[in-house]
Order: sequence, then C-alpha cells, then structure tokens
Amino acid sequence: MKTSILYRYALIAGFTGMILTSCKKDNNNSAAGQSDTDLQTQSDDQTRVSNENDAISDDVNSSLSASGSITGSSIAPGIRYGVTTTGGDKDTLKNVLICDAVVVADTISNPHTLTITYNGASCNFNRIRTGVVVISIPAGVHWKDQGATVSVSIQNLKIIRTSDKKSITLNGTHLYTNVSGGSLLNLYALASITHTVTSSNMSITFDNGAQRTWNVARQRVYTYANNVIKVTETGLHSDGTTQGISEWGTNRFGNSFTAVITQPLVISSGCSFQLISGQAELINAAGMTTITFGLDANGAASGCPAPGAFYYFKLVWAGNGGKTYTFILPY
Repeated sequence: MKTSILYRYALIAGFTGMILTSCKKDNNNSAAGQSDTDLQTQSDDQTRVSNENDAISDDVNSSLSASGSITGSSIAPGIRYGVTTTGGDKDTLKNVLICDAVVVADTISNPHTLTITYNGASCNFNRIRTGVVVISIPAGVHWKDQGATVSVSIQNLKIIRTSDKKSITLNGTHLYTNVSGGSLLNLYALASITHTVTSSNMSITFDNGAQRTWNVARQRVYTYANNVIKVTETGLHSDGTTQGISEWGTNRFGNSFTAVITQPLVISSGCSFQLISGQAELINAAGMTTITFGLDANGAASGCPAPGAFYYFKLVWAGNGGKTYTFILPY
C-alpha cells in the first residue's frame, strides 16, 4: 500500500559547494569563459548546482529518517535533524518537513521506494522546484546499517530562481552510502555519521539551453555538539595525481574543470545551515582558482551574518599568462 503525505520544508538548504572558474575551451575559441563576466557566470552556475545537490541530500535524508521500516529505527516523538515525528508508527511517514513536495512511500515492492514530487511552491526560499526524485533501497536493507546504499534518481528537477527567473534542470542518478552506519534521527547520541554521495552521469541543462554532464564524489560527515549540527564536506576522487576532487566535467561554455576541496567545507546549523568556512581550488589547463568561504564583504573571516545579510567568498583566478581576476561575492 502506498501512502501519500504533504511535507513542509524544514532543512535550510544553505549548503554551498565549489566555485567553478574558467578552463581550456574544447573548440577554437579558447578565450570563451575567461572574461570577468564569464567567470562570475560560471561561479554562479557551480554554486547553484552544488546548493541544489545539498538540498536534495537534505530532502532524501529527511524522507529516509521519517520511514522507520526503511531506516530500520523506530520513530520516537521529538525533533531530530529537522524531522518532526508525532508517533511510533514505523510504516507511516509523518511530518517530514519539505514544504514544496508530496512524498509517496512504497514499502511493499522490491526495491522499496520513496518518491518526492516537487509541486512548485516557493516556500519563501527564493526558488521554485518542479520534478521528481525517487529513492530506491532493496527490501531487507536498512538505511541505518553500515554500508547501506540507496539509489537516488533525479528526474527533470527544474529549479527557477525567483529573483531573475533563471533556471537549471537536473537529471541523473546519485548513490548515497551510509559509510559509518547510524540514523540521523539519533545523531545527538552518536559521535558522528559519515555519508558519501557519488554520481557519474548528472546531466545539467542551463538557462541558455547548454547541456553538460558532471561527476560528483563527496563525503559528508555529520556531528552534533552543544545543540549545533555541523556537516563537514571533502572530496573523494583522485585522478592519479590530485587528491580531494569533489566534482569534474564541463561547464556551460564547454570548458573542462576539476574541482578540489583543499580545506574541508563546514556547514553549521548555528548559522542557519550556511557554509561557514572552507577553501577550494580549481586546477585546469588555463590556470588555477582559489576560493575561500565564510568571509565578510571586505574579505575577512566572519561570524554568522546578521538576518538578511550574506556570507561572502573570495575568488582569485590566476591564468597561465599572468592574467588574474579577483572577486568578493555574496552567497
């Protein structure tokens, strides 16, 4: 029997990822993607894609945590990791706070599935999402078990930014693995929980019609102390010479890139689940970019921004010919 429930969104998708800069063009116009405007466009693209992947992770974890039969844990009343539960019914999802989606749980078929259908509600989060995400897990496997893996199929998930109506559309399959074991419902009682997110076929369609395929390999370590949840992200991939690669592929201009997390990216619930620190680099034939997060508008390390204010990142691109660009931009 399938159960359909309306969810309200509670996990603040403030997680921010790698910032992409210019790389070598695959056609004769090698300058494309290397102007200051293009650098900012590419940075915006990468930030949005990474943010939306993190938001999907939040929704997937919320849905998994709310299904006791899939997670393998009974659901006790209370609030854990942004999930509110109202009873001990292990087979019924209750109040998995995703405000712009309807979730259908099928715990009879094999594999079991959780289908998240985004309905276009804006929820005052400056975006509109439509499309489907299907979580699949073999019957008999519990998400809290060490080594458990779920398949996450992203199907025509279109995200429109309300400020400028620009959109990105995501397709592809990610694999989520619970490396350490443990349920995020019980994070408060555990030292940490480690997940990995990998994908080799994530298709991205940008607002100009360009379609690209990206690869993802990230580790996310969840910790809880003093009523604060922190998520620490690192890259998992190696190309034989470079370690810590988190994403690689081509951008909207057709330029190849390799994104590397050089200092772990840290997200904190104490700052409304925003990215509070970390550093990343882009290594490519055209040069190297260094990106530093958690700054104020002057480029200095900052505490939590005031309500309505922003964190900033500093992007420094150094080209092979000695040309450089430096930006300090909000995120």
